[in-house]
Amino acid sequence: MVRKSVKIAMDAKTETKPVAMLVQVASQFESRIYVESGTKKVNAKSIMGMMTLKFGDGKEVYISADGNDEIHAVNEMEKYLTSAAV
Repeated sequence: MVRKSVKIAMDAKTETKPVAMLVQVASQFESRIYVESGTKKVNAKSIMGMMTLKFGDGKEVYISADGNDEIHAVNEMEKYLTSAAV
């Protein structure tokens, strides 16, 4: 299992498209991937779960993955979340 703290560089509080794109990033991996914010831990492949996290610029979250491609999965999730061009 891999777990990493990530500071978000995108504002998706009211936008569904960035969150939907993040779910697509997560869905390309076999690993189980979770995003944690505060006391919430949601499946990164669930659009409804991810919408409950209310991503915002500067917010810190934890990404965890467990599986054969866990390192690559966490790195790609981090890359997306820290891209200001989203």
